[in-house]
Parts: sequence; C-alpha cells; structure tokens
Amino acid sequence: MSQPIAVFTDTDDLDPEPGARLLADAGFEVRVAGSRDPDVIAAAADGAVALIVGYARVDAALLDRLPRLRIVATMSAGHDMVDTAEARRRGLWVANLPDAATEDVAVHALASALSLVRRLPQADAVVRAGGWSEEFAAAELPRRASDLTLGLVGLGRIARRFAALAAPVFGRVAAYDPHADPAGWPDGVERHDDLGALAAACDVLSPHVPLTPATRGLVDAGLLARMRPGAFLVNVSRGELVDTEALLDALGSGRLTGAALDVLPVEPPPADDPLRRHPRVQLSPHSAYLSDTSRRAYVCGPAENVVAWHRTGRPLTPVAEPDRAAAAAPATAAATAPTEGAVA
Repeated sequence: MSQPIAVFTDTDDLDPEPGARLLADAGFEVRVAGSRDPDVIAAAADGAVALIVGYARVDAALLDRLPRLRIVATMSAGHDMVDTAEARRRGLWVANLPDAATEDVAVHALASALSLVRRLPQADAVVRAGGWSEEFAAAELPRRASDLTLGLVGLGRIARRFAALAAPVFGRVAAYDPHADPAGWPDGVERHDDLGALAAACDVLSPHVPLTPATRGLVDAGLLARMRPGAFLVNVSRGELVDTEALLDALGSGRLTGAALDVLPVEPPPADDPLRRHPRVQLSPHSAYLSDTSRRAYVCGPAENVVAWHRTGRPLTPVAEPDRAAAAAPATAAATAPTEGAVA
C-alpha cells in the first residue's frame, strides 16, 4: 500500500510544522506548496489524497489536475475558496475549521467597535501631532457605548460570542438571522426579522455571515442608507460582504461616522485604494483570527480533519459530503483512502 500524500497549499504567516507532524505520525507523506498558484499546487499535490487550504482557490480546473484527491480541509471557518458543489460531485469531502479563533475574532470585533466609538485612532493622532485634550474635544466628542445599540447580521459562533462580550458594554444588542433557530436565540439579544429594520435600529453594524452569491455586497448603499446618522460599521468576516464604493459614499456624506475593516475585497489592498487613506477608516491586516493559541489550531485542526477521515472515513467537521453516486464509483485513490465508512 503506497503512503498517502497530504499537501498544504498557502500557509502565509502560519507555520505548518505542527500540523505536518500530526499527519506524518498518522502515516502521511506531507508536502508544502507554499503558494496559491494553481500550477504550483498541482505540481506539489501530484498524487495527493488530501489538500489543506488557506486562501487558494480550489475549483474544477484544479480538481481536474488532482484525480486522486479525496478530501479538502480549509484552515478557516469560511470555505468559499472551495467549489463545494464540484467537490461533492467528484466524491470529495470538504471540511472546515469552525471554532479555531472564535474568541479571537469576537474580541477583535469588540475592540474595533470600541475603538471607533471612543475615537482612539483620532486621539492618538492628536497627541502625536503635539495636541492634547482641548484639540481632541474640539473636533468631535466620543459617544458613550451604553447609549448605543450593536447590530449583528448573522448569529453564528463568532457573533454569539461577540454579543456576550458586548452586552455589558453596549446599551442594547440586536441581531438578524433568518436561519437561526428561535428556540436557541440567546438571551439579551433582541431579534429582528428584517435586515433593514436592524440597520435602522443600530448604531454599530457588524456582519457575521459566510460569503455566498446571496451575501456578496450585502452591506450596500440601500442598507447603509437605513442606518442611523453617525453610525459605525465593523467587518471582520469577508471583505466582499461590503460594497466599498457605497461605504465610501456613506462616509463622505456623514451617514457613517467611521468603519473598522479587518477584511477587504482585495488583500492586501493596492497602494491607491481610497480606504487606505480615508481618515474615518480603521484598518487591520486580516489579523482578527490571530493569537498565539489560534496560530497552532489553524494548522493542527485541518490536519486532524484529514487524519480522522483517513482512519474513519469521515472528517471531524465536514461542510460538504461526497455525492453518494460519485463516492460509490471506483476511485483511483482507493489504495490510500479508507474503505470502511467512506460513503456518507
């Protein structure tokens, strides 16, 4: 029986070594492509049964070049970089990492919201320019958080943790999520059944939904126009959820007082991106997920998904299961894939 191959695609600032060690101990040959380039990935993953993915796009064209592949494990809760429908059709598993950095992202969202409300970047700029409290107060006063309503779009793990952290600080916390079970709605979070109504009721709006065709551009000109004058936007989810042109217009008109963005449609942003120069935009480099603890979890979690699949036929946290007909068909990787329980 040949040794199964697992490949890390792009790891960016993560060290794949702890995850690679878990895979090697489970009997895998481990390779690191270190790239999002499909040509580089295809060459490194020749013969691979498992692909561990950061931001690299896994589409039909790449899957055509990896006929032995049987599982794709993402290094994130989001899995929009993988064509899950195509993976299912080809008899592949797709697994994500739902809880590696829930606390870190929720804390980052709260810190971003409070930084906007308390005008911390502006206060810092005043002091660095030689001013003090008089100059700071003369420009625009901060707002009291307990007078404000935090609005959450989506109520998954991160949003629920954010709500719990924010509840003692903000006056009200409200949310819109048509997919959430009303019986499991968290105490202390007001429920809105209409997204526009939520926007109109909140002073800080924060989306927490996956990127799909339905959610792309969710925060658009129409939604921003519904928000209270002087409101704030916080986005730690996916850059493409926000229509950046509409955001810039809302900031320019004064409809929005500020925005804190950890994610952008293009990362890193080009030098001439107006968001980089805007005085009311607070940016962080897609770092909400990072901590000393999460850094290890992001490489070990996907490796554990691959090891579980190899041993039992099922990953720990699947988001897409093989199509039954495709999974039942003869597979070129049968020699290296588990036989027991391999069909969902």
